[in-house]
Amino acid sequence: MRNDLVEARREGPVAFLTLSDPERANVLSTAMMEALGEALAAAAADETVRAIVLGAAGKVFCAGHDLAELRATDDPAVHAALFTRCGALMTAIAACRAPVIARVQGAAVAAGCQLVASCDLAYAATGARFAVSGVNLGLFCSTPGVALARAVGARPALEMLLTGRFIDAEHAARLGLVNEAVAPERLDEAVLRAAELIAAKPPEAIGLGKRIFREQIQAPLDEAYAIAAAAMVENLGNPSARAGIDAFLEGRR
Repeated sequence: MRNDLVEARREGPVAFLTLSDPERANVLSTAMMEALGEALAAAAADETVRAIVLGAAGKVFCAGHDLAELRATDDPAVHAALFTRCGALMTAIAACRAPVIARVQGAAVAAGCQLVASCDLAYAATGARFAVSGVNLGLFCSTPGVALARAVGARPALEMLLTGRFIDAEHAARLGLVNEAVAPERLDEAVLRAAELIAAKPPEAIGLGKRIFREQIQAPLDEAYAIAAAAMVENLGNPSARAGIDAFLEGRR
């Protein structure tokens, strides 16, 4: 599937969604967010999709919100609707049954950085850069800070938000914003390796595991263990888990 803003293709159990507005630095306009949301929903609805790779065309991964669109009106209701749509898109990535892997080949700025932070895994080329730099324009990146803080922790996130400075891919990997920074020619290899490893696992275990991880990590410790314990019980009821454990035990005999 392809529309004007997001290209979607399949390679076996892996779906690839590509932001395709490079002339405008793949900005998250309302139209782009709608197109990406629809492509993500379509991929998630296909039970044969085991992992989703989110990439971008051109030199920039995503430059954030469309500032011209933001300044086209001073109506707070219009602005509220736009940021609500953005939040819904980021939440959909977190809630997606299949893990979503960001493939970052260039700069990810403001809501573009938020997009990377919202994905389950992320791999970046060494030339990529990251920033939540709205403060440099007088617009503090409050909504990008939601995903960023959950990815890297409060103090690193607040430093980026307050200073508006860019960090390189290696720094982003040290913070945990991306899993690994690799040479540009190795980026596809790193992304595909992760996607294929995930795709090879029992899908019910991956789907349950992702959902529970997202739920428990935001809960108090006692509640987190209760959530996780209930998930382990549910997971043990899956035929694939029973078969896998039985095969392991049989191999030890």
